[in-house]
Amino acid sequence: MNVVREAAALEHRPRAVAIGTFDGVHLGHRSVIRAAVQADLTSTVVTFDPHPRSVLGQQVELLSTLDRRLELFEGCGVEDVLVVPFTPDVATLEPAAFAGEYLLGPGTRVIVAGAGFRFGRNREGDLALLASLGLDARTVPLVEGVSSTRIRSFAHAGEVAAAAHLLGRPIEVEGTVVGGDRRGTGLGFPTANVEPVQGLLVPANGIYAGAVGDARAAISIGVNPHYGGTERRIEAFLLDWSGDLYGQRLVVELWERLRDERAFESEQELVGQIARDVEQARAAVRPG
Repeated sequence: MNVVREAAALEHRPRAVAIGTFDGVHLGHRSVIRAAVQADLTSTVVTFDPHPRSVLGQQVELLSTLDRRLELFEGCGVEDVLVVPFTPDVATLEPAAFAGEYLLGPGTRVIVAGAGFRFGRNREGDLALLASLGLDARTVPLVEGVSSTRIRSFAHAGEVAAAAHLLGRPIEVEGTVVGGDRRGTGLGFPTANVEPVQGLLVPANGIYAGAVGDARAAISIGVNPHYGGTERRIEAFLLDWSGDLYGQRLVVELWERLRDERAFESEQELVGQIARDVEQARAAVRPG
């Protein structure tokens, strides 16, 4: 998949374009992207980074990083992606000027977007305007009950299976493995301490079953109350795996919330509970 950050870098050719931020690439987003892929032209996604709402002064907890979005686009069969750097200047572009630079310039013939899509200054542009510019503008109906807002709500409640149902895959946290206090190693369960990407949503505190790549994992999100911790951390114990992950990017899938985090009467009781968590993680079923 070809990824560019300037419209001029895309070869002018007949394109079917799916346009949107597509944070999380949930089932509704996938239906829009699928319509572009199936249009029998060069399938292209035009997306934005950073999130437009954050540039306009609103707080946004992201469901996916740009890197992860691009990986998911590729998995949908997209050929080209134009990442539009969303700036205050882009936000104030007249809709026709935006369309001329980012859509007509690269050769767009078909444009697809979800119902209610708006763009350009004061959100004045819509698919009807794009049709008036000569594009074959196609509205993709919303997938009932699917929205980034609902997914965020489920994640905040720790309802990761419900979030996965709307995403079509498990909800994820992404970050870089950093140094920790190595308590897990001393307990017999060495963990990767994952520092999440800034601005990314991290689901509710608790103990989760999930996976990192092909390895199942037991994951702790929280402050480690048994040791009187105050710093929120993400720690993943990868089952049947050994090696050094320090400095690596990890995408951690959360499949099932197993329990709340809590303090224990003794370290022995803690170790016994971790062992039970690990066995539950081994038996867990991937949702979505």
